[in-house]
Amino acid sequence: MTLPRIHIGRPQRLAALLLLALLAQCLWIVGHQQLSTADDRFARCGREMWERPSPLAGTFTTCGNLNGDGTFAYRVAGLPLTLERLTLLAVDHFRSPANRLYTGGSLNGSTWESRHQLNFVVVLIHLPFVLFALLLGGGLWWVTRRLYGNEGGFFALGLYCFCPAVVRMAVAPNNDVLAMWGLYGLIYTAIGVAHAMQGPRRKWRPRIVLLTIALGLTAAAHLLAAIVGFIAALAFMLYLAERRRGYVFQVLLISAIGALAILFAFYGFRPAAFSYVFTGGAARFWFSLAGVRSFVVDRGFAGSLANFPILIAACVAAMLYCAVRRSRYFGNTAPLLVLLALAPLITTQTVSAPWFWALPFFFTFIGGVFADALETRTRKLFLLLTGAILTAQAMECLLALHLIARCL
Repeated sequence: MTLPRIHIGRPQRLAALLLLALLAQCLWIVGHQQLSTADDRFARCGREMWERPSPLAGTFTTCGNLNGDGTFAYRVAGLPLTLERLTLLAVDHFRSPANRLYTGGSLNGSTWESRHQLNFVVVLIHLPFVLFALLLGGGLWWVTRRLYGNEGGFFALGLYCFCPAVVRMAVAPNNDVLAMWGLYGLIYTAIGVAHAMQGPRRKWRPRIVLLTIALGLTAAAHLLAAIVGFIAALAFMLYLAERRRGYVFQVLLISAIGALAILFAFYGFRPAAFSYVFTGGAARFWFSLAGVRSFVVDRGFAGSLANFPILIAACVAAMLYCAVRRSRYFGNTAPLLVLLALAPLITTQTVSAPWFWALPFFFTFIGGVFADALETRTRKLFLLLTGAILTAQAMECLLALHLIARCL
């Protein structure tokens, strides 16, 4: 069995530069951050999930039952601190008893109080969420490049990397950035499974496994995101499977059972804690455009509309989609439908941002429509417009960095 060759050409290098720009923005903000009460909560509860059960009867951690919030972000925030603690303890075994940092072979104090004996706590808590944002950026570029070519992929990735909302969410522990990552992967993995179902069955299994993992991780981040993703996956797979539609329900049933097992593992295989998934109300929602308004009229950065260039691109893309028939095909319509489904949602039991989960689909739609326009006789005009929008959005985002760091 030979491994596939990995070719790193100019498109891959340019995409890496955009992701490095996103990483640099996030690291600059993290370098100016201090520990907050939210950091304390996520890291403490996450470490308790990894290191030991809660001493309180009837609760999963000392944070209680997390009020319906997903466990994924807590585990992501706590894992680096737990790994550092275990590393320090392991190194201590190679020192003489007189020179050991931690007498008795364990860190002194309680799980969270011993944070004072750890190093780079702020970076360790925040950096994993930055990495998930980078992973989503790479996935966004991979999907849009395959669908629309290099130009559409670069435009979508550029808007993503210089979006202040993405930067702001990526530098703080939260389940929203993980739900966004999981939901985007879930829906496009489901589309990939539907395409694979047209071929031999031996190619189904790896994609079904990926679909199961994506559904399970999305549910661990936010139950509502998993439900929306499951419904969207069902609709898109039934549309694409054609003569193999009878297998769609079997595939999704297997994936749902596997996802429940993954979610059960996130609760430490504790039935009492796992039961709160069904009673905590995390999936309760209603309809409101408050989240959309906060994105459209975002005057919190540099006294201007921080997303104004993105909004211009969205208006142009919407007009082209309605006016130009060649723009209305599945590759553009699918992300638009998910965007329209997520944008008006608000959660009523937990504090979360479904409008934020819609952003990668938003950028995918814009990149697809602009890629179509770049193949017409007005290519030069749209190249100029694309470059101007990306430059303006990058400037807006860079101007916003100081205020993002100060607000967090």
